[in-house]
Amino acid sequence: MSIELICGIDEAGRGPWAGPVTAGAVILDAGRPIAGLTDSKKLSEAKRLALDPLIKERALTWGLGWASPREIDALNIRQANHLAMRRAVEALALMPSAIIIDGNDVPEELPCPARAIIKGDLTEPAISAASILAKTARDRLMVKLDAQYPDYGFARHKGYGTKAHAEALARLGPCPEHRLSFKPLRRSAR
Repeated sequence: MSIELICGIDEAGRGPWAGPVTAGAVILDAGRPIAGLTDSKKLSEAKRLALDPLIKERALTWGLGWASPREIDALNIRQANHLAMRRAVEALALMPSAIIIDGNDVPEELPCPARAIIKGDLTEPAISAASILAKTARDRLMVKLDAQYPDYGFARHKGYGTKAHAEALARLGPCPEHRLSFKPLRRSAR
């Protein structure tokens, strides 16, 4: 009898003006449950940071996938998001038998059957875990990018379209981490 390995997938960073889109893929261990899993956006940063190592320790396997700002510009955000999800699955140490994805969109070319679940990050622990890993990994990267490009405020707004970010773009123009295909950047890149 083979065990069914269900992989949850979710992403972080579809909407920001800067930085990559990041996908998490997680196969949880039913024998090692993790309390408090839910949509990463419903959790405080402190709670996400506390759950991140627990997920990595207790999951059967987990992986992260990224698509860069240049890939987002070349492909579009939807296709770049799919690319990040495929890369997250490729990073797993075990091959899943099925994949569940937050949302309503399933990437092509996944290695096993997959289905989308709207608000799955609220109802499926594996998707919640993937959501948390994607968010914490992306946030850590944005803090590192803030050190590289300190005038944009990436550590504070994580690349999202805040007033401070818009003001920095107006003052400085885009940096290499900006998504030039996104509407606010098309204006500032002129």
